[in-house]
Formats: sequence, C-alpha cells, structure tokens
Amino acid sequence: MNVVGGPQSPEQHLADAVAAMRRGDSAGALRCVAEAEAMAPHDPHVKMQKALIYRVSGALPAALAALDEALALDPYNFLALLSKGAVIEKLDGERVAAKVYENAIKLAPAEASLPPNLKSPLARARQVVEQTREALARYLADQVGSVDAAGSELAQKRLEEAIGVYAGVRKVYQHEPLLLHYPRLPAIPFYPRELFPWLPEIEAATSTIQAELEAALATQMDAFSPYIQFPADAPVNQWEELNHSPRWSSLFLWKDGVRNDAVCAACPETAALLAKLPMAHQPGFAPTAMFSALEANTRIPPHTGSTNVRLLCHLPLVLPGRAGFRVGNETREWEMGKAWVFDDTIEHEAWNDADALRVILIFDVWNPYLEPGERERINAMMAARNAFYSG
Repeated sequence: MNVVGGPQSPEQHLADAVAAMRRGDSAGALRCVAEAEAMAPHDPHVKMQKALIYRVSGALPAALAALDEALALDPYNFLALLSKGAVIEKLDGERVAAKVYENAIKLAPAEASLPPNLKSPLARARQVVEQTREALARYLADQVGSVDAAGSELAQKRLEEAIGVYAGVRKVYQHEPLLLHYPRLPAIPFYPRELFPWLPEIEAATSTIQAELEAALATQMDAFSPYIQFPADAPVNQWEELNHSPRWSSLFLWKDGVRNDAVCAACPETAALLAKLPMAHQPGFAPTAMFSALEANTRIPPHTGSTNVRLLCHLPLVLPGRAGFRVGNETREWEMGKAWVFDDTIEHEAWNDADALRVILIFDVWNPYLEPGERERINAMMAARNAFYSG
C-alpha cells in the first residue's frame, strides 16, 4: 500500500501512463513508464507498455526495440511476439514478419481462452504465414524447374512433396501402424506401379469382376456388413458416425486370413484371380479381400492401418460420380480400369460425393521390399505375440 506522499509503485506509474495516453499525452505516458522502468527494470510488462506507447504514437522502430527488451526477459511471451510480428509487418513486409508470426502462433492459447481483442490480430498472423508459405512454395517450384526432370514417378512425387514440406504448406506423414511397425521400409503413399507387374492383369479383368459384383449385389446384399463394428464399451473416436452403419459396408472374400468359401464360390473368377496374386498370407491376420461399398455423400475419416509389412490395392468397380482418396499429402480420384497400391499405415481418408453407391475391390499384398525369409519370420513373430497374450 502506498502512503500519502510516499513513492508510487510501478503499477501506479503504468496506470498513470495509460491515463496519459487516453489524454493523448504520449510524452507524459513515456515519462510515467520510465519511472516504472526505473523501479522494475526486469518486468516485461513495463517493456510491453512502453512498446504500446511507441507503437500508438507511430514510433515503430522504438516500439520494436521495446518489444525485443520484453522478449529478452520473457522469450515465450505470446503477446510480445504477436505485437512484434505486427510491427515488423508494417516496417519490412509480410515475408519478414512471417517468421515471427510463426513463433507467436505456436504459443497462442486455445481459442476458448483467447481474449476477444487478440482474435483479429492472431487471424492476421495466420493469414500472413499461410500466404508467405504458399508464395515460397511457388518460388521454390519455379527455381527448381520441371518436376518431370527428377526421374521416375517416385522421384517426381518425392521432389514435389519435398518442395511443399520445405515451404511449410505440407506436413510430414510417417508410418502410424496400429499393430506392427516394421523398420526401414519406405513411407511411400502410393507405390510405383512397376513394383507390381500383376496390376495390368487385374485391371484387364475389371469387367469380369464387375459382373460378379453385380450378381453379388443382387443376391447377397444382405451379406454386406458394416465395416466398422466397435463394441458398445469401446471408444469410437472418429468412427462414431460410421460405427455399425451400412453407409460403409463390406462383403469379404477373405477376412483376417480366412477364406469366405460362400462368397468366393459366388465370385469364382475374382477368387481365382486373387489366388494368383502375392497376397499377404499371415495366419490369423491376412489376407483380407473385400468389396467395399460406400453410400452416397459419405466420408471415411482419416485413419491408419495395422502394419506396413503389407500394402493395400484398390480397384474401382462402381463409380457413380466424384469420389476421392487421400494418402498423406497426395490426393487422387478413382478411374475405372485403373488400380493403385498404397501404404495404409500412412494417414488416409476417402469420400463419395456422388448421389449413388461407390464400390471398390480392396485386397492386401506383401510389401515388395520384404524378402521371403523376412515374411516367414514376421509371421512367426506375430503368431508368437498372439500366443504370448493368450497363454
């Protein structure tokens, strides 16, 4: 408590500075701050008040210097960083300010606890960062030159994604398997076609598989079951909308390593074709092969699969309209007669924006980078883990 005629506290000097600013007396406000600063030289709030006075009066270099003083005392001061970014934006432009804004954004409080007066400045900071990153990505792409000159399809995709990651407009996606991560396998969203010499054969059989699917849809639609089936006591997370829902359903030819003889008998040519492929035979785990049906205007949320020792192949069979698929940073639309192989342990999602049912054939195959001896021992390892926990 201050006594009558006694020295004022730093807080009182700051309050006097605010009063002076309201009167339009910048010089008087600075004198009050100087008094507070003399009493509390290591208080970042005093430096922030000084920066505000300079900024309001148009003395931006002095405001910047005061903000640097505040940050020297408290490097994690969100408001000081946000203010510094705004001052630098006015002095030197968006590109220079973007780096400071990036650090401020990292320290921003949750939206619910963000003071209303900071919402607009924070939104501006995010806008500047986004625009600067996009400009950098365009500049890098222009300076690097033709992506096609990088080499193979895989090399082109790597370079294209590297430019986006380096510029900050794309995030880094890694393997996120739910069950088994096998080390030193490449994290490739869509694998090069040349690694799967059997792809043309399965693509050429599209009409045959479609005919068997049509018969199955006509006679066995009741056999299609919801793909997502969490028990009542399990957390469903992003699957709440699709849990036990027919909006995403499947008819299995193989499931967790077990052949569905009835469905295979109804689709004999499809089953025979699958039997010729390097499906990932893992007792109790794989292969899985199914007709996957996605209802109109339905989205499968981002998720990851169980292990990177096997990859998934998609062959479209019913495409009523726009339907897309994203793996990591790469988004594609299905084309009839065109299959692809992807790593489902990288975050992926799918959507059917058409007004009718979309159906694809999905099956898993061994990762081609695995050697035969590895496959055998991976199976032994996974079987041993099951035995350990069941024992």
